[in-house]
Amino acid sequence: MDTSVPVRLDHRGLHLRVTGGAASYFNYYWLRDNCPTSFDSQTRERVFDIFHLDGAPVPERVAVVDDALEVVWKGEGHKSLYPLEWLAQYDSGKRRPDPADLPRRAWYSDHYPAIARFAQPDLLANKSAVAKWLEAIIVEGVAIVTDMPDSNEGLTELVRLMGHVRPTFFGEYFDVRMHIKPTNLAYTAKALELHTDTPAEEMAPGVQFLHCRANTVEGGRNLFLDGVAVANDLKREFPEDFKLLSETEIPYFCEHDTYDVRSRQRVIELDKHGEVSGVTISQHMADIFDLPQTFLDQYYPAFCRFARMLQSDKYLMRFTLKATECIVFDNHRIVHGRSAYSATSGERYLRGCYADRGEMRSTYRALTSEGRFK
Repeated sequence: MDTSVPVRLDHRGLHLRVTGGAASYFNYYWLRDNCPTSFDSQTRERVFDIFHLDGAPVPERVAVVDDALEVVWKGEGHKSLYPLEWLAQYDSGKRRPDPADLPRRAWYSDHYPAIARFAQPDLLANKSAVAKWLEAIIVEGVAIVTDMPDSNEGLTELVRLMGHVRPTFFGEYFDVRMHIKPTNLAYTAKALELHTDTPAEEMAPGVQFLHCRANTVEGGRNLFLDGVAVANDLKREFPEDFKLLSETEIPYFCEHDTYDVRSRQRVIELDKHGEVSGVTISQHMADIFDLPQTFLDQYYPAFCRFARMLQSDKYLMRFTLKATECIVFDNHRIVHGRSAYSATSGERYLRGCYADRGEMRSTYRALTSEGRFK
């Protein structure tokens, strides 16, 4: 064994200096489970099943050879070879770096001119443009795609650059225009209050697409705001309100003749770092709060304060989506609505659908990183 890189065996693991610093500790189970031969080179899935070992894995021989740890396992006759550089990535128990774990950039009412814009033909032809498009949605929660064809297929082609169309309880696509018998305020000419979509689903869809096919009506301005910006301000100015909204689950519902959808959600969502990742709010789909009445003495004022902040000109971006444009946004972050419009003044038609937020991040990782098996 190379004595310049000492290995000390312990009862459940070994101590090894993988960098110039102090020795690191590696558990035997972890080492045996993650032998490079444990993974199939084609499927890239783990093919070794540690559950089938008769007992705890124990080294028979250990050595450091050519900047790699070599372990022969007792009772198996199996040899594992671990590059020291690879082991160094896991010696401190830190999470594996995630290319899609990007810091969010909050924005306010003046953001419309700065919204990231991408032409659909460029996205279809250029994977690097797709990566920039997905990055904009991850970081800012919203982007506009221009030069969309006036077809159903154009929207589907765009979604497939990110992942797949994610169905909801009312189907895969929805048409935002006047309906004779509307089941949603969006299908009327009335003002649509600020909200996130389908909060009554246990896992609300992550990314929303709204493809404008026609818009010649008077009124109907789009209202968008960044829930992260509002929630962060609430945290700074009213920390007790923030705590209530980020810890308490409230009921949401969506009920009609053929469905009865229910869930409980936190108004303010936090990520694994404890940072605000988004919001879930919809006054017209909030169910009757079945919480202790004395608790509501504190909760309702916080809930209403936050809702009033959403209406503030500080945050609210007003604009008109044009035909051939598709706005794509994080449904767990961007709060949206629209003003009323005159149904007889022209035509207004938006076709919408959803995709999965996790699938978006998956595509971004695949486009921007080498991965472990390449």
